[in-house]
Amino acid sequence: QVQLVASGGGLVQPGGSLRLSCAASGSSVRTYTMGWYRQAPGKQRELVAFITSDSTINYADSVKGRFTISRDDFKNTVYLQMNSLKAEDTAVYYCKAVSLTRNYWAQGTQVTVSS
Repeated sequence: QVQLVASGGGLVQPGGSLRLSCAASGSSVRTYTMGWYRQAPGKQRELVAFITSDSTINYADSVKGRFTISRDDFKNTVYLQMNSLKAEDTAVYYCKAVSLTRNYWAQGTQVTVSS
């Protein structure tokens, strides 16, 4: 199994950038589909981006062109680079590892976009 720790959230002004990290231990992130999700107050958790074990990447329409998901196999970490942030990106962000038999979640990291 894998243990995940998410970090990198914070307060940023509109138009700013943040990079979230999801550090894994116990197993290689390369063997999972790794996803970033977010949940805003009063809303359902939604998928933001994912990267599969063969490096197929997909994004939610709302973040295409602004967010980039990547994976560093040596550091066993998945990143979410977030640029041109908007107030509507404010949410708790979670990373998730998906295997054929089980899902693993990291704790959330708060991202607040506000002036």
